[in-house]
Amino acid sequence: MAIHRPSALSLRRLLFGPPKDVKDPHAFHKLSLVALLAWVGLGADGLSSSAYGPDESFRALGEHTGLAAFLALASAITVAVISYGYSRIIERFPSGGGGYVVASKLLHPAVGLVSGAALLVDYVLTITISIASGADAIFSVMPAHWAWAKLPVSFAGVLLLTLLNVRGVKESVASLVPIFVVFLVTHAVVLVLAIGGHLGEAGAVTEEVRQSVGRSSMALGTFGLLKLFVHAYSMGGGTYTGIEAVSNGVAMMREPRVQTAKRTMTLMAVSLAVTAGGIMLSYLLTHAQPAPGKTMNAVLLERVFGGFSPGGVGVGAGLVVLALASEGALLFFAAQAGFLDGPRVMASMATDSWLPHRFAALSDRLSMKNGVTIMSAAALAALIYTRGDVSKLVVMYSINVFLTFSLSNLAMLRFWAKNRAEHPGWPKHLFAHGLALLLCLTILGITVVEKLAEGGWVTIAVTSLLVALCFLIKRHYRKVVDALRQLDAELPSPPEVEDPGPAPSAPISSAAFSDGPTEGLREHHGARDPDPKKPVAILMVGGYSGLGRHALLTLLRMFPSHFGGVVFVSVAVVDSESFKGADQVEALERRTRESLLRYERYAASLGLAASSAFAVGTEVAVEVEKIAADLVVRYPKALFVAGQIIFEEDSVWNRVLHNETAFMVQKKLQRRAIPMIVVPVRLDLRARRVVTGARSDAVAAG
Repeated sequence: MAIHRPSALSLRRLLFGPPKDVKDPHAFHKLSLVALLAWVGLGADGLSSSAYGPDESFRALGEHTGLAAFLALASAITVAVISYGYSRIIERFPSGGGGYVVASKLLHPAVGLVSGAALLVDYVLTITISIASGADAIFSVMPAHWAWAKLPVSFAGVLLLTLLNVRGVKESVASLVPIFVVFLVTHAVVLVLAIGGHLGEAGAVTEEVRQSVGRSSMALGTFGLLKLFVHAYSMGGGTYTGIEAVSNGVAMMREPRVQTAKRTMTLMAVSLAVTAGGIMLSYLLTHAQPAPGKTMNAVLLERVFGGFSPGGVGVGAGLVVLALASEGALLFFAAQAGFLDGPRVMASMATDSWLPHRFAALSDRLSMKNGVTIMSAAALAALIYTRGDVSKLVVMYSINVFLTFSLSNLAMLRFWAKNRAEHPGWPKHLFAHGLALLLCLTILGITVVEKLAEGGWVTIAVTSLLVALCFLIKRHYRKVVDALRQLDAELPSPPEVEDPGPAPSAPISSAAFSDGPTEGLREHHGARDPDPKKPVAILMVGGYSGLGRHALLTLLRMFPSHFGGVVFVSVAVVDSESFKGADQVEALERRTRESLLRYERYAASLGLAASSAFAVGTEVAVEVEKIAADLVVRYPKALFVAGQIIFEEDSVWNRVLHNETAFMVQKKLQRRAIPMIVVPVRLDLRARRVVTGARSDAVAAG
């Protein structure tokens, strides 16, 4: 009996889910997030930081625990101030982008690059610290001899989240909801019991705090007491690290985006301020002290629920396990913010040519697979380097978080000062951003000075190297653009095709070629359609440029008087920049039609019959293969042609920064026995020179 094994395609679909239709007008709606889900997906990063931010801050106090009451208040105020500032950023930048876009637009692109690089390192560390802290929480209730499994469990957590995020945004967030709810309920119960149980002793507690602070002041002096407080406050910097995530993720919010994002910010700010400040106060009220192999939250839970479990067993012990399990799971999934926002920042930087353009691309699951993969690999490397040590990760993490916070608030401070005449309420905004800037610079400065030798230097070094790499990438792309502009200058368009006029609201003649695999394919008919009985060149082009015109002229030189007409084919590539709603996809289609119409008019000026067709998708090679299947039926004597940039130096650097799309298309068409040639456009970037040639790789049909 034959054994049926699942094919590689079936396994891929099982793991990553079925492809999503980018032409579905509801596609973005299905993947976008309402405020509640955004709070779960992005707010989990901020809320879960209450597991390690207050912990690190309280430990820094040592025996001077009376200061914890003031730290709790300072933490709540800091969350409120920074959140208020980022709510204003959401209003000014409704397309998202957070610190990178704010600094780029309001300060300088180079400053934006620094902020973007800091954000990328920060989101890698978001993943790492969330996973490592989650492992600490889970293993706090496990036997000590199981500690060896922390790192393997952390690795498994990163890989699981990678898989979920490659499948798509909403699927990965929806899976967090039960964990999020359990965390909220169990920790709300802890805070009510810990704080509510001492409300009747408010006077005694106040006196105890006063005496504790008095003893600390006598032992350390006023300056020493202030220094300790500021030090502990800065060590709790991890508490505020998730606030940036909401402003970065505006683009994935459900319409109306700004209101959804602001509601999400409010939910996150209130829940974080109450939870972090409440936990810090609960440490003080329950006289919790650090214990070997346990987090401070584990100690707090045991003190609060211990009364329900005489002898260490019973309901109380079960509640401790449940609360720590939910905390550990939420921390694992708080890494989701890094996977959601990290690739989005990479896409914005790629659009501006600071990173390889492929990082702006979407997969057929409409996820930023390249960015997710890079974030995953970097997080695994950070786990290996730190061995999952949360104390070391908090230091590395806080530096870049507060660098970005500082630059964002500085940018908004400049904005309100510069545009105060247009905004009557500018004084309160100026004050809020000034206060936020002062708080952020304080934490940043103290963290760098005190912890530079304890891991802070690694963050600074990695961020600096990333900035330098981005400058090199930008310089390369600028050279390529200059070389292609030279090509445009050599081939000026005839006057009649420079301005094609307003694009039609629909194709000149819009119809699907078939009801089969190319559903959604659009076709333009020119004034003179090519004769199907004659040889026809099917030329693949992008936007209207010298590259496409040069490819056509080279083809006509190679085959003089051979072709009876030309069909221009283009794929409207939906990337992260254009996939922000149905209106953006429609605008992309309109620009594609405009470009194709200009190509048709250019061909007409050369005396050629011409028409055009286009499809919408995320991968050029896949969409062209679908188009080709129909066009070879319509034009039996068709020859497919594509131009491809080839560099004089065939280096790994050039291959990483540029996709060899034409050769990928050629390979797919060869499998279908469809003839195609690639016309190379060779670039010598050292001389900034363009050299054209032809490589004949036609494959006989049939």
